Amino acid sequence: MDLITNVSEYEAIAKQKLPKMVYDYFASGAEDEWTLKENRNAFSRILFRPRILRDVSKIDLTTNVLGFDISMPIMIAPTAMQKMAHPQGENATARAASAAGTIMTLSTAATCSVEEVASTGPGIRFFQLYVLKDRNVVAQLVRRAESAGYKAIALTVDTPILGRREADIKNRFTLPPHLELKNYEGLKAAKLNKTNDSDLAFYVAAQNDRSLNWKDVKWLQTITSLPILLKGVLTAEDTKFSIQAGVSGIIVSNHGARQLDYVPATIMALEEVVKAAGGKIPIFLDGGVRRGTDVFKALALGASGVFIGRPVVYSLAADGEAGVRKVLEILRDEFELTMALCGCRSLKEITRDHVVTEWERPRIDPRL
Repeated sequence: MDLITNVSEYEAIAKQKLPKMVYDYFASGAEDEWTLKENRNAFSRILFRPRILRDVSKIDLTTNVLGFDISMPIMIAPTAMQKMAHPQGENATARAASAAGTIMTLSTAATCSVEEVASTGPGIRFFQLYVLKDRNVVAQLVRRAESAGYKAIALTVDTPILGRREADIKNRFTLPPHLELKNYEGLKAAKLNKTNDSDLAFYVAAQNDRSLNWKDVKWLQTITSLPILLKGVLTAEDTKFSIQAGVSGIIVSNHGARQLDYVPATIMALEEVVKAAGGKIPIFLDGGVRRGTDVFKALALGASGVFIGRPVVYSLAADGEAGVRKVLEILRDEFELTMALCGCRSLKEITRDHVVTEWERPRIDPRL
């Protein structure tokens, strides 16, 4: 583990250590997995315009998200069933996030409950919410998150139906028998049992509400005073609707490329959303971040911060809490280095002028 020099190296270790069904669940995307690859590849088509001689002897990475001060603009995205990666699951991730001074988002489909994660100690935590057919259960989940001290709700809006994840179908994915979806404890559906298709698809089909719409966002605002982030917005049109609905922020996300294939990489969709928001609400990016350079590119294109998902579960599988700590440390160090080499001493100095995207690159005149 001492020899790990970048975040991506954890994936190979996780692949070795985890059962195939579990690794494939974390790693796979929808259908052809074009968007899965594109989430990473798109970053490589954005280049830097570094500024020199800027006195970068002191660099400040700190930022504020929804009124909470954090050490860096790198936060943890909600990923389900983390005990499949490591026995301590979400509890280990929560401790690592807290140690790094950043935010962890707990999934509705976690294998540790909101209360268990809260009891790991101090820390700023958000709760990711799926709206289920049974609104009483939704209200209960929100109340529990509030009581346990969570600071915001990240409402996932891109999953009225589960995407077609072929690896899960082939593997007949099911939650290992010793684990439970702890936030659903006491409900009939907390256990996933083998069916002919992917169990997860069956479960989500049974629970998630396909009729989810903008009225439900309004309803959610009536049952909680917590700020609401919409996770899964990719277009200018929905950004404008989000602002009209009075949400506190947007997470540009394609669900780790696990829902609709052939949507753009999140880094490609980001600027459209940022422009449509016009500074009215903060915009965050989730998807494909593996390097500090990726974090800088997202901020240069207008994001207020990024969320990381797969690097967390891979490092958790490889080395538990220490692995997640190391991932956050590596990304932080790389981001700080990128800032220095681009001539930026604070986040507010990172501007659109620091990057050039492929659609802006000068074309060579064929007559030359």
